Amino acid sequence: MRLLVVEDDDMLRDGLTVGLRMAGFSPEPVASLADARAALAVGGFGAMVLDLMLPDGSGLDLLRGLRAAGDPLPVLVLTARDGLDDRVAGLDCGADDYLGKPFELPEVAARLRAILRRGQGRADNLFHWNGLALDPARMCGVMAGRELRFSNREFTILLALIERPGAVLAKSVLEDRLYGWQEEVESNTVEVHVHKLRAKLGPGFIETVRGAGYRLAAPGAGGRP
Repeated sequence: MRLLVVEDDDMLRDGLTVGLRMAGFSPEPVASLADARAALAVGGFGAMVLDLMLPDGSGLDLLRGLRAAGDPLPVLVLTARDGLDDRVAGLDCGADDYLGKPFELPEVAARLRAILRRGQGRADNLFHWNGLALDPARMCGVMAGRELRFSNREFTILLALIERPGAVLAKSVLEDRLYGWQEEVESNTVEVHVHKLRAKLGPGFIETVRGAGYRLAAPGAGGRP
């Protein structure tokens, strides 16, 4: 899941970026409202982690603007302003959840998974497809009674595909999930990790659509016998 992380404190922003990436997310960090608006204009985010006290204004203004425009992007407010009135104001402005600082990274990740689960209408955290039960909280899966472990990048690609089952995702889309804005993209990374996933899930679990990208095989096809 690609996240926009809006936080002006350098140490907190770096810590969030590293911690959320280790939790299976693809965070993109920015430090101001202006940069956040520019990133949102490009799009492609599944959720946003939003500080309220930013150098060029209040995060609540950004949140109000999103909701006024009808944008349902899930938003977790993460701020030092954690009094009762602040929490009520943030939730009434359209935040899906509100967490005060200081915080623990596992709780941030869990709250993000919860708001994403609710937004997708799922009863639990698991994604199910073609015999695979994928657990984002543990970054592992179960298929035919066997637990499957994935590297961070393998899991990122698999989660991107299972979030949109049946859709064809271009290589560039998967690269966006794997790399941040400032990272250099390695030319064959997606192919390498898709190959490793096929070795674990079955050769036909992920299909290559020539000239377009990758998708999960239709139910009843592609998994291990």
